[in-house]
Amino acid sequence: MPGDNPKTGTREDMKKTLWTAGAVIATASAASAAGIERASNDYGILFQDGHQASVSATFVNPSVSGDYVGGGSTGNMSKNYVAMSASYKGDFGERLSFGLFLNDAYGADAKYTAGAYTGLAAEWDSKQIAAILRYGVTDRFSVYGGFRYVQSDANIVIPGQFFAPRVQAGADEAQTAVDTLAGLGAADPLHPLHTQYLTAVGTAAQLNGVLAAYGGGAGPAPNILDYTAKGDKTGDWGYVVGAAYEKQEIALRVALTYESAITHTFDTREALPGLGIGADTKTEVEMPQSLTLDFQSGVAKDTLVFGSIKWTEWSKWEVRPPEYSDLTGSEITGFDNDTITYRLGVGRKFTDYTSGFAQVRYEKSNGGVASRLAPTDGMFAFGIGGQYSKDNIKLRGGMEYVKLGDAEDASGTKFEGNSAFGVGVSLSMSF
Repeated sequence: MPGDNPKTGTREDMKKTLWTAGAVIATASAASAAGIERASNDYGILFQDGHQASVSATFVNPSVSGDYVGGGSTGNMSKNYVAMSASYKGDFGERLSFGLFLNDAYGADAKYTAGAYTGLAAEWDSKQIAAILRYGVTDRFSVYGGFRYVQSDANIVIPGQFFAPRVQAGADEAQTAVDTLAGLGAADPLHPLHTQYLTAVGTAAQLNGVLAAYGGGAGPAPNILDYTAKGDKTGDWGYVVGAAYEKQEIALRVALTYESAITHTFDTREALPGLGIGADTKTEVEMPQSLTLDFQSGVAKDTLVFGSIKWTEWSKWEVRPPEYSDLTGSEITGFDNDTITYRLGVGRKFTDYTSGFAQVRYEKSNGGVASRLAPTDGMFAFGIGGQYSKDNIKLRGGMEYVKLGDAEDASGTKFEGNSAFGVGVSLSMSF
């Protein structure tokens, strides 16, 4: 038959298999990703025939806990979440096509409920929309690019027990100064050091008053030593450029995609009443740039292999509100290393109506000190999924188990044996 290949079968068969694998992969792989990434744009839809529309949802159940140095568990500090995505692809003639993408690009929802870290919490929410054009330079080579817009907001709570030792140290230092100056006779109003003596007395009284009001964190929230930072919703632009090579008779496609960094400048309300902090500030956070190499090829009739290598510059991402940075000299949270995520899998068409895939993903462990709000390091994941199609409707489902890498934070709390499980569904229509 014209267009047949003895190794891969018909072109149309392989296109269907490719579409199945690519779409279900995107559905299932949201279970875990580098940094705080929850969903990415599936640019593979740009290479499909005709008009396409798709919606998907992924439910993720992470389990992340640690053991304190002195004993006891942190409890599960990572909450369940649902990531939503939608996409649409259309054509402007034979060579020019466009795609629209909408998803929950980034996210975090952490809260400690047991032990020394109780009350430490962070939320990050991002929505992304992207508009991309693809132009077929030849039947095999194409280029694509466009813009993406990410809107984010964030809230962080650091409970008083993290600041109480700092306040206690300040109170002790002030009291030492009071005792030393008193021993020199500075309590006498006529003594030349009397002003310094009064300052030390006032500082000691103020800080001891804060500690008394704090009461070990037993009072109602918000506590006098609780630090809070609220970053108002803000949106910023980035761009996407890419190029691809295809050989449809063997279902080969290799694509290289670059996504630029996006810099958010949040209007931030910082507060820590016990230390007199209450200010409207600006917090700059860089959402990382990335470079992804995607590939897929037929290897046998109705069978293909696929994979990707994605570099993301997470080392540039940190949350450092000005008042907090001035107080502590550090950021609230961030990542020390860039990440490279590897993915490899196989897709298979079983019948005219059914097909499926299996894949593995890997990020290496980098070591070092982990953030308490993101206490994992690397991962290994295994996922499976399938599709049922009828006429122009396709229903897909997938699941993925993720073994999260062990990590240790600055206080020596060890986060070991953690995991995540994700289940996704997707519905698409061609017309």
